[in-house]
Amino acid sequence: MATETAPHSQHTASADAVVHFDRSELNQLLGVYGRMVSAGHWRDYAIDGLKEAAVFSVFRHSSEFPLYRIEKRPASGRRQGVWAVLAHGGLVLKRGHELSQVLKVFDRARFAVVE
Repeated sequence: MATETAPHSQHTASADAVVHFDRSELNQLLGVYGRMVSAGHWRDYAIDGLKEAAVFSVFRHSSEFPLYRIEKRPASGRRQGVWAVLAHGGLVLKRGHELSQVLKVFDRARFAVVE
């Protein structure tokens, strides 16, 4: 009784695909991050590449939960926009199709940290 197994090379690229940020997206994300670090609000970040999303998380302290998550979800692009900024607990602060528009939630005039 012989069984046939498909060789590993026959897997489709989409089955193993992971969502990542491109260089211009990282430049925008790190620009906001640098501005917030210099203001003393953020201290650490993490980047995760998952099958369904790429996530940029920011922390006040590296041992804590993320204050904010900036997510890139290509699957929700047509409906709600690829980008979302989420606060702790999953509260969606802003969604959109353009990263620059979504990151405006962190503008100096609008954004104030409450301690």
